[in-house]
This record gives sequence, structure tokens and C-alpha cells, in this order.
Amino acid sequence: MRYVSTRDKKLNMTAAQAIATGLSRDGGLFTPESFPIVSMAEIGELCKADYRARAVKIMKLFLDEFSEEEIAGFAAKAYSDNYDTADSAPLRKLDDKTAFLELWHGPTCAFKDMALQMLPHLLTASLKKTGETRQVCILVATSGDTGKAALEGFKDVEGTSILVFYPEDGVSDVQKLQMTTQEGENVGVCAVKGNFDDAQSGVKAIFSDEQLRAELDGRGYFLSSANSINWGRLLPQVVYYFSAYCDMVNADLVSLGDKVNFCVPTGNFGNILAGYYARKMGLPVNRLVCASNANNVLTDFIKTGTYDRNRPFHTTVSPSMDILISSNLERLLFDLSGMDDEQIREWMAKLNSEGRYTVTGEVKAGLDAVFSGGFCDDDMTRETIGKLYKERGCLIDTHTAVAYKVLCDYRAETGDNTPAAVVSTASPYKFCGAVLEAIGETADAPGLELVDKLSAATGTVIPKPLEALRSKTQRFRESVEKTEMKEVVKGFLK
Repeated sequence: MRYVSTRDKKLNMTAAQAIATGLSRDGGLFTPESFPIVSMAEIGELCKADYRARAVKIMKLFLDEFSEEEIAGFAAKAYSDNYDTADSAPLRKLDDKTAFLELWHGPTCAFKDMALQMLPHLLTASLKKTGETRQVCILVATSGDTGKAALEGFKDVEGTSILVFYPEDGVSDVQKLQMTTQEGENVGVCAVKGNFDDAQSGVKAIFSDEQLRAELDGRGYFLSSANSINWGRLLPQVVYYFSAYCDMVNADLVSLGDKVNFCVPTGNFGNILAGYYARKMGLPVNRLVCASNANNVLTDFIKTGTYDRNRPFHTTVSPSMDILISSNLERLLFDLSGMDDEQIREWMAKLNSEGRYTVTGEVKAGLDAVFSGGFCDDDMTRETIGKLYKERGCLIDTHTAVAYKVLCDYRAETGDNTPAAVVSTASPYKFCGAVLEAIGETADAPGLELVDKLSAATGTVIPKPLEALRSKTQRFRESVEKTEMKEVVKGFLK
């Protein structure tokens, strides 16, 4: 299994090299040259396995240099008592056609744990396999959840440092508290004055800075990524689509071989791209429904074939999707264009210079064959949370509410009642203020008091990782302009 850059497919690497490198030096994303097929009989066998075993079987297909024993060891560490359920990614059945795939039972109460508890093991092993002797600095831009999950995953991991940038006013109080109180000798956190796209484009510019790379090399460092631009971050996400399908079979929502739909709340496109890759591998997926908030650049792209980030940026109650530049979309375009790296370079250059591009008819047809899109504004998000809680006793967070509303709209518009899993990406306790307001309560208290209030109002238990924040001290208070991010990195890696 080899990996190529989306912007130059002559750049060809092993899995370990791709994971260790993170982002290609040409700005492209490493992507498998081909995708293995998983037979229906093999999926049937996965139905009998637990989550760890499913992860080993799927991930091994992409990791030639790693033994099954190695990956099993990683899975045992990544998905164990750091989760509050025996099943790391439980499926909660809502009705005969709908279930929630709950991906937030890990140490940071968000779906990013599903990959970022695994990535440190993959990365450190990859560094050894490639003979790397320098120390790696993990550089992360986050819209809220990736940052904390990466910090927790890489905390005090030997041979690594991690620096996280987040938009100063673009994360929830709980998300900010989780990051700024992070423990560990090798961690750093810094706010950026701007939105997530400012933080993300700043990180990408740092990765592409040859002069900085040479300077850091002289100090014994090199940069890598824990964002979903890193293949080692995206690969573990493919697993939970297979796992969800198996659980739908086991719950009698579908029979083995029947098709299902997934509705995925996404901003950077990594989460839903993992579902697309699972479909390429033979998972019986009918439609992937892409759910956006008021920053509905992906909805418009799926409907029109034109990606246009030239629009107002909205700060919403679902901040992890407050994104106008969806990095992982590049991998999808690479696949749908037949790995046309020249075309990808042209589109990405236009996105950088003009803020927009329009795909070919062939690529648009490929989109139409698999994807549908919809969006949900803040008012509808709150209304969805309130209605589901009042009528069904089901408490969900803002991002999950966006996806559930978009799925309901999709079904109403198309008449497609294929059994579906809504990908639930965060605990409602991560977004207490919006959830409290949605169920008719006031949200007039600071972060952790809101956590208590939500528990009292709903009779639900506060997740242990959030409860533990009470005893932690804020360590990181720095806030910088986007143009100062490079200096922050240099100062961090003294």
C-alpha cells in the first residue's frame, strides 16, 4: 500500500512515511493509491467482533509495515478504560429507521478521540520505522474538539511536542477550558485572533515554510500534524463506519448486505470522507448526507459544483463546523477526478487566489452519485434539540442536532427512508449553554456552573473528564494575530 500527494502523485510514500510527514511539502494530502475491498462475508465476521478487533482488521489493510500484533496493541491502548463504555462507539437506536452513532465516550467527550487516541501510537511507531531521530512537533489548528483530543493523546509522549492554535472567540467555554488547563510537559496552547480558517491557513503556511523547516531541522525538530490532513488521523475514522454498520445489523435495523445512509455533521470534511472511503471499500452505503450549519459552503458545493468561500463567516452554536475552507475535500476531488493531480493543483490555486472554483461535469456527477447536502441554522438547531428531548427523552449536542435535522429534511424532500445512522460527534455537556436554552432553561452562568445546571435539569450524569476540570488550573492565556503564529512556534521549540 503506497500513498501519493493529491497535488503531485509522483510523490510516493509508505504508510509510515506518510503518517510521519503529515502534510506533503507541496501542500497536498497523502492518499492511498488504491483501496482494498472488504467482502460481505468479511463484514459478517466483523459483526461478531468488538470495536478493537474491527479496528485491527480494517486498519491493517492500509498499514503494510505494521504487524497485526502491533496494531492490536495500539487498539488495546487507544480504546480501553479511557472510554466510559465497553463499546467505544455505541449505537443508540431511536426508532426502526434511525440510530445515533455515539462517538463521544472517550477522554475528551468528542468524536476526535476515536482517531486521536490511536494517532500517537501510529505516529511514534512510524517515526521508528522510518529511522527518524529528530523530535516531532505536532502542530494543530482546531475549531474546538481536535485540539483537546490531540493534546490529551500526545500528552507526555516521548519524542513529541504538541502546539495547538484555536480561534479566540470561536470555541465553547468548556472547549476553551479543556485546552487551556491541559496538563503535560510537552504541550502548548495559543489563541488566534480570528476564526478557524485563520488558524488553519496559518498552520498550513507554517508547514510550507522552507526557511522555518530548515531552522527547526537545525534545532533537531520537524513538524507533523494531528489534524485530519494526516492519514494516520483519518484512517481510524474509517473504522467506525464499518462498526456502525455491523451494529445496525446486530440491532436488526438492517440485514447483512442491505444498504444504509449516514448523515454526518462536518466542517473540514474529514469525518464524512472516512465514510466515503468505507463505501469505496465495499461497505453497503446508499447515501452520505453532509450536514452543515449556517456556514453552508459544503451544502452549496454539493448542490452546484462550485466551491465558494467568499461569504460571511458565522459564529454558531455548533462551532466545530464553523469552517469555510474544508481541507479534506481535496482528497475527495482527487478521487473523483481519477487522481488528476494537475487539476487539483489548479483548483486549490484558484481557491487560494480567488476563493472559489468549479469542478468538472465528471466530478459533479461523482458527487451526485453519493452525496446529498443540507444545512441547519442556530434557531433550528435549538428547536431540534428541544423537540427531541421533549418528545423522545433523547438529549443531543448542537452538532448532532444539525445532522438529525438535515436527515429529517432529506427524508422529507426525497422520500428516501433507507435506515440511517446519524453520526453524533459530541456530548451535550460540551455545549451546555446552547443545549440548556434549547430545552427551555436559562444559560446565565459561567462554563462549569452550566455543566451543573444541565445535569440538574435533565437528570443526566456529568461526564468524568468534564467533572475533573474543576480541580485544574488555567495554564495558557496567550492570544496572537495570525501573522504571529510562526513566531509562537519558534518560541515554543526553543
